[in-house]
Amino acid sequence: MTPRLTRLMSVGDGMKRESIRLARMAMMIATIWVLPSFEQVSADSRADQFENGKKVYVKNCAGCHGEKGTGEGYKILGADPADFTASSTQKKSDKDLLDTIHEGKATMPSWKIRLSDQDSRDVLAYIRTLAQ
Repeated sequence: MTPRLTRLMSVGDGMKRESIRLARMAMMIATIWVLPSFEQVSADSRADQFENGKKVYVKNCAGCHGEKGTGEGYKILGADPADFTASSTQKKSDKDLLDTIHEGKATMPSWKIRLSDQDSRDVLAYIRTLAQ
């Protein structure tokens, strides 16, 4: 190889290394700026979900399940309403609890027509906080 070709190749390798270094720096800077905004959106979304879930719960669920979710509400339909603070309820999967919200139980009416999917998920998120 000629000395000039060797020098050009080393310059090209240096440019590649510099490009890679700059790309890494750009990714680090983007991560520093972008990740906090995603966390903020996520935190804001959780707060909105909690507030909506609480509002829907108080309006539609607290009458039977009680304000604190311990099942101390009205027993107009017969059996005791579920205690959302009980470990047995908290151990149930989200799917099982959403199915109960949507389909109802023997003494609990179905809510799938009355609540949107988002409202159902928000209520579930709120119910999950009651045992804390």
